[in-house]
Amino acid sequence: MITKTQLKLKRIFDFILVLVLLSLLILPIFILIIIATVDTGRYGVFSQWRVGQNGKLFKIYKIRTLRDELHKLGHLENSATPLGKYLRRTKLNELPQLFNVLIGDMSFVGPRPDLQGFADKLEGDDRIILIVKPGITGPATIKYRDEERVLERQKDPEHYNRTIIWVDKVKINKKYVENYSFYLDLTLILKSTLNK
Repeated sequence: MITKTQLKLKRIFDFILVLVLLSLLILPIFILIIIATVDTGRYGVFSQWRVGQNGKLFKIYKIRTLRDELHKLGHLENSATPLGKYLRRTKLNELPQLFNVLIGDMSFVGPRPDLQGFADKLEGDDRIILIVKPGITGPATIKYRDEERVLERQKDPEHYNRTIIWVDKVKINKKYVENYSFYLDLTLILKSTLNK
């Protein structure tokens, strides 16, 4: 299982790597924010509360990909713009999460940060997942890279997510925490980069 020393070294690695990446990507991120603002008609950064390390809530940041559309029935629905779909497919919408890593809410590798009602409801041994910070990537993230498309094909996407995908993610993330190594993090970062 991951130790306190490993957690500290993981944070040092995250901090150094994020400083390097932000020095290269800060301008493209701001350009994407401006483009997303024009594209969606709303401020180009989307934020949402997620469950973090030790169950503490934090705000995650993404490039906005959805716009509000008024439908014939008179209600507003969120729908991805063509550009938004591209950003989601390529994961470019997640670039602002580098700022989450910088301030220490997230790590480069770990379980994906979940909405309330999932990770915060874990019980027993499953709660070891909350020892580590949520990650931009991780073993479950890589396996379920096309999760949105998988859910679109289900008759009851929410039920399928809770009973099949979420259960599998918990198993994968427990294994990650139990068998943690710095080499494993490097391998997962490399695998995520090559899968882009």
